[in-house]
Amino acid sequence: MNDEQQNRLAEIRGLKEKITQLQVDYWFSFSDFGTWQFWVVLAALIVPLIILILFIDRNNILLLLFFGINFHLWFQYVNAAQISMGLLEYPYEILPYLPSIALDGSIAPVSYILMYQWVLNHAKNIYLHATLLSAVFAFVAKPIIVSFGFFHMYKGLNYFHLFLFYLLFFFVSYAITRLFVWMQQKRAGRNSA
Repeated sequence: MNDEQQNRLAEIRGLKEKITQLQVDYWFSFSDFGTWQFWVVLAALIVPLIILILFIDRNNILLLLFFGINFHLWFQYVNAAQISMGLLEYPYEILPYLPSIALDGSIAPVSYILMYQWVLNHAKNIYLHATLLSAVFAFVAKPIIVSFGFFHMYKGLNYFHLFLFYLLFFFVSYAITRLFVWMQQKRAGRNSA
């Protein structure tokens, strides 16, 4: 590594440390456990998880949770990129180091898991129901969250874009889940032969 590269990395690291300190200072000033917003965000994290524990189909738990973790991971990766690019922000967080972990890190994945479970148990069209759920999140839930000041969008990001992102997260997660199910069934078929 040459000197210019080392200097550039040191500059980036220093700026990231400064941003992290600004986030921590902001959190203690406006978003810590002394604010009502903190408790709303905490409830948005915990309540969906409790609902999931109570109502998840134990017969399909690995399938459903594999799908849900996929959804959560893709969602978090894209959210982190959008936050870094200044496209969106969450003014209230449980911890300054984990943006969006509650509002989108729990509510959305749990909702998609329960939708997937319902579709499995009732032999319904998953694509139709995923599209409807994505529309509810993008065009109903997000505007409500925005109106209460828990979410901001910038640089032309809009609710239709969010709708497309929700659909994308679903399709990628579902495709990966189906791929792994297919691989498992293929292996099981070879073992029984």
